[in-house]
Amino acid sequence: MPRARSTLISLEDTPYYHCCSRVVRRAYLCGDDKYTGRNYDHRRGWVESQILKLTGVFAIDVAAYAVMSNHLHVVLYIDLETVNSWTDRDVVEQWHKLFNGTDLTQKFAKGDVIEECMVASLKHSIATYRSRLSDISWFMRCLNEPIARQANYEDNCTGHFWEGRFKSQALLDEAAVLACMAYVELNPIRAKVAKTPEKSDYTSLQLRVKAALKCKQPAKLLPFIGNERKHQPKGINFSLEDYLTLVDETGRIIRDDKRGAISANAEKILNRLNIPSANWIKITSEFGKLFHGPVGTLQELTYYCEHLEKRRRHFAHSCEYLQAS
Repeated sequence: MPRARSTLISLEDTPYYHCCSRVVRRAYLCGDDKYTGRNYDHRRGWVESQILKLTGVFAIDVAAYAVMSNHLHVVLYIDLETVNSWTDRDVVEQWHKLFNGTDLTQKFAKGDVIEECMVASLKHSIATYRSRLSDISWFMRCLNEPIARQANYEDNCTGHFWEGRFKSQALLDEAAVLACMAYVELNPIRAKVAKTPEKSDYTSLQLRVKAALKCKQPAKLLPFIGNERKHQPKGINFSLEDYLTLVDETGRIIRDDKRGAISANAEKILNRLNIPSANWIKITSEFGKLFHGPVGTLQELTYYCEHLEKRRRHFAHSCEYLQAS
């Protein structure tokens, strides 16, 4: 039996999670339908737009995403500091960007006087919204449901569009985060629908490359902030330039189906992660096969399982790829 989602989330261990949703029908509902001859590639645009929209609503940042023909990947960062810093009015206004709320929250948002007898009810609603705005299950619900409704309307049908339960994995350390991000962003390369990472449509990497050409970073993605330092802003503690170089070279090796080699420039990030280049290639090529649960070094996996009272460390042997032997 699958475990309840709440028993898989441990913010004490990590704010990073990899989520994946798949469609249920046999046709490629976001690509070429081999049975009807129709192309639904525009739906990938719907998904990408919704992902980026939700970053402006939830206290959840998107580190990476890839929208494929029959599934999608997102790497998410739960920002508890931000959601806890929001005022009650901020929370209501954020929630109303997606939902109508209640008559009471609508009155509160307009600045109307709230009767004393209704304050407790209002506080309860706000606490519920605050919790949901940092909940990956609600993020994925708000991502998947609108797409399902649009697709069913377009197909003039009813029923499930996505599988009932999305897959989620805790990413327990920076090596797991970077490896998962590269795996997600190289999906089109492995599927042979793109020759180079920058030509991989509907991926976060393409957004990062386009922004980098203008010496910027995408405003709607979790930024790379360079090496660790005091009073650092929120973001990924690596250089964007190093990461793009590493992913580009990895993608070309995977695309060429050769053993290849990682250059000295790209090796810098692997040295910091303490991952041998051969292991890196295997991880970014086979992440989905190697890891079916939380991902991290054996030590981090042990801590995570202890906190969640999990008796077994499933696929612990795969953790060896995330550290030097």
